Amino acid sequence: MALFGLIKDKNCDICGATIGLLGNRKLEDGNCCKACASKLSVWFDERRHSTVDQIKEQLEYRLKNLEEVKNFKITRTIACDRWNVLLDENAKKFILTRDPRKIGEENPDVISYADITGCRVDVDEDRDEIKREVKEGDQTKWVSYNPPRYEYKYDFHYIINVNNPYFDEMRFDLNNTDVCITPSQGSVGDGIMGVLNALGGTAAPTVYDPHTNPEYTKYEKLGEEITAALTGAQQTVREEAAAAAAGPKMIKCPYCGAQTEIGQGSKCQYCGGYVGDAQ
Repeated sequence: MALFGLIKDKNCDICGATIGLLGNRKLEDGNCCKACASKLSVWFDERRHSTVDQIKEQLEYRLKNLEEVKNFKITRTIACDRWNVLLDENAKKFILTRDPRKIGEENPDVISYADITGCRVDVDEDRDEIKREVKEGDQTKWVSYNPPRYEYKYDFHYIINVNNPYFDEMRFDLNNTDVCITPSQGSVGDGIMGVLNALGGTAAPTVYDPHTNPEYTKYEKLGEEITAALTGAQQTVREEAAAAAAGPKMIKCPYCGAQTEIGQGSKCQYCGGYVGDAQ
């Protein structure tokens, strides 16, 4: 008994273990311990709306996934601040992990290129107004510049949409901390326009473009690199699948006239004459 006998211990409907105080993870029709819940995919967010049988099915999938992780051969790594995109270009699969050295412990979901349905960068912008201190007698107050000045903050999120029975989106951050930018309003002392800005005058605002900031472009290019890698791999898989579905390419042998399959360095299946390479 827990809490002086007022609360009864529960058993995990997945593994049967006793669930201690505050250790229960509710399911739609039962209970799940923290240990079992920790084995679910990090991209899965429907636990409370899942049945015991559905959770058991996912844990079976996760066991099979662990075998795929063991066979995963990293051929390329795209490192973000916190996450890493690992590619197995030979097996045509990828994973997302926080630590490439601990994928055996993390058991990250192994996703086939063929299961990618889309990918994109989502940039969140937030701005805070910068004000100037003005003294009026014994009082100090903060007033806006004219035109107003702002500090901008950016977060870069990457979203990969996938065809998976337990989740359809993998969303992670490219940057670990905000990209903070305070645009220049014209250098103070740079002619009369700079003086007016410094005094809160009526100079025209500087046109602001975040793409001129190296930190901003760093994460923008990182997102482009991931997109190029994943969409390029996705297109290759689709082309291979289409070619396989179309069947072998046939050609008429110029020597014996028979219809024969053409490939790389092909020879006629009947007379052995060279018929060329597939285009």
